[in-house]
Amino acid sequence: MTSKDIKTGMKRTLLWKWRLWPVLFVMILPMVQSAEEETLQQGSWSDSWILKFFLNLGGYATIIIPGYILIQYFKKINYLETGSGICFPVIKNCIFGSDPKLSNQEELSSTFKNETTESSSMKQALKLLFCAVGLQISYLTWGVLQERVMTRTYGTTETDLGEKFKDSQFLVFMNRILALTVAGVYCAFTKQPRHGAPMYKYSFASLSNILSSWCQYEALKYISFPTQVLAKASKVIPVMLMGKIVSRKSYEYWEYFTAVLISVGVSMFLLFSETNKHPSKVTTFSGLIILTGYIAFDSFTSNWQDNLFKYKMSSVQMMFGVNLFSCLFTVGSLLEQGAFFESVKFMSRHSEFTFHALLLSVCSACGQLFIFYTISQFGAAVFTIIMTLRQAIAILLSCFIYGHTITLFGGLGVVIVFLALFLRVYARSRMKKRMKKTAFSQTPVQKV
Repeated sequence: MTSKDIKTGMKRTLLWKWRLWPVLFVMILPMVQSAEEETLQQGSWSDSWILKFFLNLGGYATIIIPGYILIQYFKKINYLETGSGICFPVIKNCIFGSDPKLSNQEELSSTFKNETTESSSMKQALKLLFCAVGLQISYLTWGVLQERVMTRTYGTTETDLGEKFKDSQFLVFMNRILALTVAGVYCAFTKQPRHGAPMYKYSFASLSNILSSWCQYEALKYISFPTQVLAKASKVIPVMLMGKIVSRKSYEYWEYFTAVLISVGVSMFLLFSETNKHPSKVTTFSGLIILTGYIAFDSFTSNWQDNLFKYKMSSVQMMFGVNLFSCLFTVGSLLEQGAFFESVKFMSRHSEFTFHALLLSVCSACGQLFIFYTISQFGAAVFTIIMTLRQAIAILLSCFIYGHTITLFGGLGVVIVFLALFLRVYARSRMKKRMKKTAFSQTPVQKV
C-alpha cells in the first residue's frame, strides 16, 4: 500500500466521521431537550447541569484548541529535526517525548521473564491484596465524605436553613491539586525512570477523568440508590469493551462470563440488603444521562492510562502527568466562569466544609496512588473488579458491625460473586500453565 492510498483512506475516514456527527446530534437532541425540561421544572437555569456541563466544556476548549493547533504546527514543520534553542527540550518532551517504547518493550519482556522465574504466585497475590485493601480504605472514606459534601447543607441553625455547595468542578480541582503536589514532591525526592511519553497524551486521560468525576458528583443529585448500585456494579463490562476500542485488547470468554457474574452478584447483594432499604430520591432522565457519561468517561480513563504504561514510567509519574492537566483544565474553567472565587468564599463561610473538602482531597490522593499502581501491575479490568467489590465489602462490614441480617437473595449474590472470583482465578492459573507449557515446548533443544 502506497502513501497515497493511506492518505486517501484517512481522508475517507475523516469524511465518514464528519458525516456521522449530524446523525449523533439528531439522536442526542431529543434527550437533551427532555433533560432541559426536567431541569426547568426543578429550578432555574443557573442551577442546570446542562448549562454547567457546556460551560465547563467551553472552559476546557480554551486550553485544548490552542494546544491542538500548536501540536499540529510543530509536527507539520518537523520540529524534532529542525528545532533548536532553549525551548527545544520542553517542546520535545511535551509533543514528541523521548519515545523509549522500543527499549521499554525489551525491558518489559526481560521483566516478564524474570517475574516468571523469580516471583511466585503468592507474591503476586499479596501485591493484589495490598492494592485491594489500599483502594478499599481510601475510597470507602472518600465515598462517605463525597455524599456528605454534595447532599447536605452547611451552616444550618434554628434561624438559618443553611446552604448547599453546588460546584462539583471545584471539588475536582481540590482533589487534583493535592494529588499533583504529592506526586511532584515524591518525584522530586526519589529516583524515577527516564520519562518517555509525550506530555500531551496525559491530557486525554485527564479530560475524561475530570468529566467522569464531575458526572459522579452531579449524578448524586438526580438518581436513586438502586440506580447507582446497578450502574457501578455493571461497570466491569463497559471497561472491558472500552479496552477493545482504546487498547485493542482481547479478552477470553471466561473473562466476560465472570465479569457478568460479578455484576449480577454485587447488584443482587446490594439491592436486596436490608441495610439499604432507606428512602431515596427518584431517578430522573437527567440522572440517567449523567450516569451514562460517568460510566463512559471512567471506562476510557482507566484503559487510556493502561495504554500509556507502555511507555517507560512509574505510577507516580502517571499520577503527576494526569493531575497536571486536570489542574490546568479545571482552574481555567473555574476562573472563566467566576466560580473559583465563589467557592473560596463558601469555604471561608463554612469551616466544616473546608475540613471535609481537604479530607476528601487526601483520600482522593491516596486512592490515586493505589489506582495507578494497580493499573500498572494488573490492568484496567482487575482494577475495576476491585472497585466494584468495594461496595459489597462496605455492606458486609455494616452487617458484621451493626448486626444487620443478610436476606436470601443478598446471600445468593455473595455466593455468585465468590463463585465468579474462584472461576476467574482458576481459569487464569490454567491459562498460565498452558502458556508455560507452550513456551517450554518451543524452546530449542541444544544438540551435544
